[in-house]
Amino acid sequence: MLCSFSRASSKILHPLLKPNSNNFHCNYHNFPLQKTPFDIEDSFLALLKKCSHKNHIYQTHGFMLHRALDQDNFLLSQFFHTCSSSMGFVNYACSIFTSNPNPNIYLYNTMISVFSKQQYLLKDAIFLYKQARAIGVYHDTYSIPFVLNAVTCLSTGSQIHCEAIITGLNNNIHVASSVVRMYSSFGCVSDARKVFDEMHDRDVGLWNTMITGYVKARDMDTAKYLFDNMPEKNVVSWTTIIAGYAQGNQFSQSIGVFREMTSAEVGVKPDEVTMLAALSACAHLGELELGKWIHNYTIKHRLRRTVPLNNALIDMYAKSGSVKKAVELFECMETRSVVTWSTIISALAVNGYGREALNMFSRMEMVGIRPNSITLIAVLSACSHAGLVEEGRLYFKIMEEKYGISPDIRHYGCMVDLLGRAGYLDEAANVIKTMPFEANAAIWGSLLSAARKQGHVELGEQALQHLAEVEPHNSGNYSLVSNTYAALGRWSEARVARKIMRDTGVKKLPGGSFIKVKNRVYYFYSGDRSHFQCERICRILSQLNKVSKMGLHEDWGYEELLDADNLYEGHL
Repeated sequence: MLCSFSRASSKILHPLLKPNSNNFHCNYHNFPLQKTPFDIEDSFLALLKKCSHKNHIYQTHGFMLHRALDQDNFLLSQFFHTCSSSMGFVNYACSIFTSNPNPNIYLYNTMISVFSKQQYLLKDAIFLYKQARAIGVYHDTYSIPFVLNAVTCLSTGSQIHCEAIITGLNNNIHVASSVVRMYSSFGCVSDARKVFDEMHDRDVGLWNTMITGYVKARDMDTAKYLFDNMPEKNVVSWTTIIAGYAQGNQFSQSIGVFREMTSAEVGVKPDEVTMLAALSACAHLGELELGKWIHNYTIKHRLRRTVPLNNALIDMYAKSGSVKKAVELFECMETRSVVTWSTIISALAVNGYGREALNMFSRMEMVGIRPNSITLIAVLSACSHAGLVEEGRLYFKIMEEKYGISPDIRHYGCMVDLLGRAGYLDEAANVIKTMPFEANAAIWGSLLSAARKQGHVELGEQALQHLAEVEPHNSGNYSLVSNTYAALGRWSEARVARKIMRDTGVKKLPGGSFIKVKNRVYYFYSGDRSHFQCERICRILSQLNKVSKMGLHEDWGYEELLDADNLYEGHL
């Protein structure tokens, strides 16, 4: 329901008309009468910018009433935005609006916009939109975009779209963009595309909105097709494609588009959001050199080093193996969020610095940063990698009572991994039995791996059976089953596993790897002999395999191994 308040009484306003502390002066009696209306409006807008407390809002409203500025819809709308956006004082703005006897569409649009930004007032935004129409205040090209931001169901959005068509507002570029965004948000990309295709005049914003719709639908082929055919591209266009590929785990394509964007021919400079998307791809591919280039670019071009951007840089350095640089960057940060602390703890944990990760967590608690569920995953992971069983048990036990965090399946997975690595297989199996979730493939796979290492055949078989049930079409599971039986010398069971895989039509995906040499990435797949230097590569790998099995000193035979081939000197 809409908030309903009467106009503030003089009893409420009286104590608020006095000058207040904190360098906020609003004694409107001191404003000379000979001031022009423009001077008074400027004074009022200046007061709005200084508002930092609810008493400031009351005093500014008093000045507004004294000078009859509440009759100016523009000033009144600015006051509404200050109340709601800056101060979170929505009810006060609502009370003033509802007491206005003749609000026009400008005020309605302001309040619809204000309500659409508050999750608990979305229905009120829709109500205001319908109320305006009911009392004869007709919508304009601002009304539709504002109200569509508050739509929570497709039927309501479609109804508003129909009203835009009836009133002829659908041909406006901003209205069309909001309609495309609305349909895309509900997964109706085909409907969004119809609206897009019907527009004869399209600006870069409409193109970006349509591309974003396809990116959200994970249809990167169509998104890239539209991107390639755009008459004009801006930084948002490039960033959308780079981020889309990164979110879809197509990291090489993401890096490729980023390199194209930063080439001299394009002429569009990346911003902080672009760098965030590119750094995500760099982190997953271990593209340390490109990550360093991005870091240097942000410094050289003085890009705003936001906390998320610094977090992404830390993550990139850590995943690329440069833990020292990640820690240096962390220590230089003036402002750190809980994500920052979680990132550096995880960085230390996955790179084998378990004790250091726990020490970092202790520092985090000392400075008063409250951990979240991701932080605890990083902490438990650190315990697992460092074999700190007692510490892991303790953190898992006090998660809820000390930090108010209920463990989810990821935390249970960390505990199974921790206990399994340390050889506590029965305890790990008991954790799986007692947890309030169905175990996923990652948990059963972790238990299987531990059972294989410890030679616990019975527990390994149980894990294998569950793993096949959870992911029946995962070829890796069948291969794991077959290989496990083969390792135990149970060849008949190994053949049965392979036969089941063939009979069910599950295809084994070949294993793959890649290596980067002189800014070029080379991909290799199991059984693939297409590379032009395949024989040389296989010969050197065979020699490395022999040396590793013999356990010889690392200096033995090194010159023999790489003598004249110079495999790493650019001959790939």
